[in-house]
Amino acid sequence: MADVKPVKSGWFNLFRPWTLHGAVVPVVLGGAVAWKDGILEWWIFILVLICGCLLQSVANILNTYGDFVKGTDTAENHTRSPELVDGTLTPKKALMAGLACMAVVAACGLLFIWHMPDTEARIGMLLFGIAGLGGAAMYTVGASYKYHGLGQAGVFFLMGILMPIGTYYTMEGTFSWEPIILGLPNAFSITAVLAGNEVRDYYEDRKSDVGTLSGRMSYESAMKLYLAENTITMVLAIALTLIGMFPLSCLIVVISLWDLKKVFDNSRLAPTDPGCNRLLVPKAFTYNWHFGAVLAIGYIIGHLFL
Repeated sequence: MADVKPVKSGWFNLFRPWTLHGAVVPVVLGGAVAWKDGILEWWIFILVLICGCLLQSVANILNTYGDFVKGTDTAENHTRSPELVDGTLTPKKALMAGLACMAVVAACGLLFIWHMPDTEARIGMLLFGIAGLGGAAMYTVGASYKYHGLGQAGVFFLMGILMPIGTYYTMEGTFSWEPIILGLPNAFSITAVLAGNEVRDYYEDRKSDVGTLSGRMSYESAMKLYLAENTITMVLAIALTLIGMFPLSCLIVVISLWDLKKVFDNSRLAPTDPGCNRLLVPKAFTYNWHFGAVLAIGYIIGHLFL
């Protein structure tokens, strides 16, 4: 992978904090619905936000650990996550860091369970916690669903659906479809980020027999899926607004059409330009957090003034 710009090896790259808005956006969307329904408790919301970021960190750390122990990351293809291959960190340290993040989330989960109003709600909260911890940990460890082509499905469900409804549920132990519906466009957007990762690493993953969803199809089809997921994000948000599911103020998401254009412009050059290939993930991530931010703002404005 000589055409791939190397990153600085170390703890900062292992945690990849620049990816955390992938967890922040769905939590904010779930919190926005809780605020609208009058059940938002700020101290709970802040703790959920912290837990969401820690779960994202768990996924980042244990992905690096899992890829290394499975032999996927080697001296030839380790430029994105070099910490374990080049010896900057040991596998044990990475594993311990991931487990420490999980322990903090589990401790907060016990607090959330205690906060629930009754036994039924506590059981529901426990199930949310198990799903969140298990999903973050087992991307490349244990069940290793990344290697079975289920990475994108996992991100769609865990980050796109579970995080907003879990945030809402944590407030009072009550269920509502609205956080799911509001989070649905973002579910496609955050899934597109992983699709971009899979397309970026397409040939190396195929060589290593990683088995991602993109790696199970042609490069052209994988790129089309990446673009489709990014596009559905915008189309779905506009459609749901026009049919009255979201306030009309949510149409401000069209501001992020400029980011979507950049995603498409970059994708045309990515197959032959190493620099543009590297940007498949950052372009999708920028679109994801811009889109999520303006969707949340539009939703709150709509319920404040319209």
